Amino acid sequence: MASMPPVARKVPHELAEHGDVRVDCYYWLRDYSRSDPAVLAHLRAENDYTAALMSDVKHIEDEIFAEIRGRIKEDDTDVPVRRGQYYYYERTLSGKEYVQHCRRLVPTDGHITVFDAMPVGLDAPDEHIVLDENVKSEGHDYYSIGAFKVSPSGRLVAYGEDTNGDEAYTLYVIDAESGEYVGQPLKGVTSDIEWAGDDYLVYITMDSLHRPDKVCLHKLGSDQSNDMCLYHEKDDIFSLGLQASESKQYLFVRSESKSTSFIFHLDISKQNKQLEVLTPRLYGIDTAASHRGNHFYIKRRSEDFYNSELVACPSNNVAEATVLLSHRESVKIQDFQLFENHIAVYECENGLPKITVYGLPASGEALGKLQGGREIDFVDPAYAVEPEESQFHSSIIRFHYSSLKTPPSVFDYDMDSGVSVLKKINTVLGGFDSSNYVSERKWAAASDGTQIPISIIYRKDLVQLDGSDPMLLSGFGSYEICIDPSFSGSIFSLVDRGFVHAIAHVRGGGEMGRKWYEDGKLLKKKNTFTDFIACAEHLMKSKYCSKEKLCISGKSAGGLLMGAVLNMRPDLFKAAIVGVPFVDALTTMLDPTIPLTTAEWEEWGDPREEEYYYYMKSYSPVDNVKAQEYPHILVTAGLNDPCVMYSEPAKFVAKLRELKRDDNLLLFKCEVGAGHNSKSGRFEKLREDAFSYTCLLKALGMTNTA
Repeated sequence: MASMPPVARKVPHELAEHGDVRVDCYYWLRDYSRSDPAVLAHLRAENDYTAALMSDVKHIEDEIFAEIRGRIKEDDTDVPVRRGQYYYYERTLSGKEYVQHCRRLVPTDGHITVFDAMPVGLDAPDEHIVLDENVKSEGHDYYSIGAFKVSPSGRLVAYGEDTNGDEAYTLYVIDAESGEYVGQPLKGVTSDIEWAGDDYLVYITMDSLHRPDKVCLHKLGSDQSNDMCLYHEKDDIFSLGLQASESKQYLFVRSESKSTSFIFHLDISKQNKQLEVLTPRLYGIDTAASHRGNHFYIKRRSEDFYNSELVACPSNNVAEATVLLSHRESVKIQDFQLFENHIAVYECENGLPKITVYGLPASGEALGKLQGGREIDFVDPAYAVEPEESQFHSSIIRFHYSSLKTPPSVFDYDMDSGVSVLKKINTVLGGFDSSNYVSERKWAAASDGTQIPISIIYRKDLVQLDGSDPMLLSGFGSYEICIDPSFSGSIFSLVDRGFVHAIAHVRGGGEMGRKWYEDGKLLKKKNTFTDFIACAEHLMKSKYCSKEKLCISGKSAGGLLMGAVLNMRPDLFKAAIVGVPFVDALTTMLDPTIPLTTAEWEEWGDPREEEYYYYMKSYSPVDNVKAQEYPHILVTAGLNDPCVMYSEPAKFVAKLRELKRDDNLLLFKCEVGAGHNSKSGRFEKLREDAFSYTCLLKALGMTNTA
């Protein structure tokens, strides 16, 4: 096995823009075919070197993997969802990587309550396995189901299958009882699939740059070549999405960029299945819609209403809008969920999610401002809440709740009575006891005085909080994505070794509203990096850790964050996990032939404009690697990653090897059978966590006590 670090050969390649010439000696590593022998040989050499350097702690990796896996109840069933005359649920089996999709008949058509439960036992209706992913995945290194949609009658199931990690799915339709295929598979689709009655499917395909650009109508039994294109989005900064209304009467096609979206609707009941415009294409206006009775309900964001407002309009007069919830500066409307007699609004205030439920007038009656809402209470100082599939014709809302120390939980909440019932809390094995841990929320002052929230967990009997404790600080800060402080069974393999785990909710994310996002993108992107540094410094000042024991981690755009802060302040950190990182930002954004590049210009800027070029050049990690000392670093990639090409992290590592002035670990691991979201099997994913954590322990010199 390799004992010397691989040295990528240098082949100077000039990249000129705005009179500025950059020489990229590792440009040759970018191979779209992923078959160049020289590139593959280099990636193999990197993997061999990583394996060699980690061989002395392989037993610790195995130990941590066993710990993480040992916390999982492997033979388990999720909370059944009632759809029509069946309960549907997923089951995991001991030792198996993937799930089974199952169903049972509902014994009666009685009224759904929070106490509703699927019968089991000898007298219960028989369980039927509709689809077993463990069987389907045989012979594939990667396997992922992107959609599982039951037809309105319950007779058929459509599902999307990805077998190489590139997120281009093949759509199959099967008979739900026999499992036999119905018709021919549909190739090259996204994970957005919806039924338009029992005989039609609506799906989305992608262009050559992996952009979802066409929505198509398929009649069962016909050939895909005969499918009708309902809409083709030709503007390459827009991508298409698809969803059904809770009422199941309409499908909505949403064309969206990073700043703008507009919507078409399709009435499923009509024989002539055509899209009609619901909201127009207006730059800076972002909309999301659903349906109830004779109204469409629309969440609408604009420059003036940046945290969104909620409106309703008659389905026969979409220009006539009634404001249901006005825009508020301190509360962001994230989402909403419609029911026959209620609406549940998912919001974010002061960085924390909340759910408020309102009663609605009978269908056909006049709508006005929502009043008398009931807010659902949560107790943890920092937590995560997400909507779950609920039944439109009931008063029960189902949601998913967890916190850094509270395992994933599913609740049913009666919107009439206010009664909440815990349907399931995931069992965490291995002696887990939530009372052993402390969850906190702190605030760090950014360089401009902005207060940045930090979520923290530690085990109270293992930390000193005097600066001597090791810490893993994570961050993301892009795309208005909220990195919620949710439960991770894996992280306890560090926390139970005395680590403090923290999440820096930096600008560029969506945790504190739309302005929070806008203050961390485009020409304000560096706020994301300085916020993270401010959080690190605050945690050290508050004695949660020291620079000798501070580790950091981030994936994808969070990997860009890692690369940037490693270049800016390498002295602050002991070790870093840089996962599938977007680190060659300038070169990628200058090349519109790379998948998704043009759609990203509204996030990062278009470097064909001089101002954006030089701003991006000033932070793009590959362009800012310096001849300086760096901490221990693990970089990961997926060969088939469609979002961040493997060559970006490969070039970052090659340049670090060339310039860094230290003997610290620099490891690169490129998974051949993986995409952007790593490997597909549930245990394979855990192995990646175990490897990363072992790298941190090795970097900290903690392998003797692991």
